[in-house]
Amino acid sequence: MPYGSLGRCTCLGLLIALASGCGDGGGREDESASNASLPTGITTLTTAGPGGSESDADTSNASEAGSDSASETGDTTTSGSESESDASTSPFTTSDSDTSTSDSDSDPSTSTTGFGCGDGGEYGCDKVDFLFVIDNSGSMGDNQDNLIASFPGFISTIQNTLPDNDYHIMVVDTDAGKGVELQLCINQCMNNPGLQTCFPFGYPCNPLPDECDETLGAGVVYPIGGDATNEYCNLFGGNRYILHDDPNIADSFACVAKVGDDGDGSERPAEAMVSALSFQQNQPGACNEGFLRDDALLVITIITDEPDTNSQGIPAGWAANVIAAKKGDQSRVVVLGLFTDPEQPNPVCSMEHAPAPQLREFAQSFSNNIIASVCEPNYASFFGQAVSLIDNACCEFEPPQ
Repeated sequence: MPYGSLGRCTCLGLLIALASGCGDGGGREDESASNASLPTGITTLTTAGPGGSESDADTSNASEAGSDSASETGDTTTSGSESESDASTSPFTTSDSDTSTSDSDSDPSTSTTGFGCGDGGEYGCDKVDFLFVIDNSGSMGDNQDNLIASFPGFISTIQNTLPDNDYHIMVVDTDAGKGVELQLCINQCMNNPGLQTCFPFGYPCNPLPDECDETLGAGVVYPIGGDATNEYCNLFGGNRYILHDDPNIADSFACVAKVGDDGDGSERPAEAMVSALSFQQNQPGACNEGFLRDDALLVITIITDEPDTNSQGIPAGWAANVIAAKKGDQSRVVVLGLFTDPEQPNPVCSMEHAPAPQLREFAQSFSNNIIASVCEPNYASFFGQAVSLIDNACCEFEPPQ
């Protein structure tokens, strides 16, 4: 690989059936779901997710998972014996207060209270793999800026809450192609040796994107296009993901997370996620070699301002693939979703935004999940709550035998 590898690899012992270009496998069927409140005080509605198996999962033929009640989302507070439906049900409101924490001054380091193993007990996990799936279509520029601004507080609180953990942090976008504009630029650079930038777009010619940069689900290290970083991020360690000992984690994340808004409008976040976690992408020599580890908690964050109507498969199949990647144990997975919410109580997004029922169903099929509005002006409180959920999941983590 042109960008190097860890020099060691933890490979999955199974083949995950990808929704794109890798054929079909046997999917799980007749998944059931029931409402269950997490013992975390986090304002989210959770549903018991599908069990996993180590057999291949089918992203196109798996049956629908969840009951009708699963269509109600985590944007509504569910605490105690009754639920609230007024303004206090903001996804950024904790059960300890009726005051919204969505203002720009919110800081995860002050809004999060450690619990579970955070009281000094031993953690069940000492490794966490963070996967960020970021929509790179038009209109996502402000959302990406919001995410990048929230990240330093998030990772700092993670480091303080889960000390001595070994992190991998990888970003994937939702579009395998680079667009007509960028392809014209690449052709211009290739046909004119020595050219530094292409005309009139100004994208860099050195280095040019490689095969992994054109692969859906491959870790982003070279965000190119409108409103993107437009530089090779040259991550510490030479991988397509950030390591916990990167001396400039926040800067590295800012570089890879600014994926721009030139991506295809037919977003495929679920398909990108499944591909990123597949055996094909994580085996030795593959784009994401070494990212996914059997003995690490997996934390998936999906941020998009559109529904996912373009990924192959259905939510139950997407979930089955993720669970298979964690050896059939969904408790080793945390899902964080920043989605549109026009159909939810007290929506933040305007009615011009389409709802995202498929992505919500996917997220809610995991017992460890938080969903909030992608249209919130600040994500700090959301990630503050996420730290508590991750802390609890890490405490209860049981490594594979």
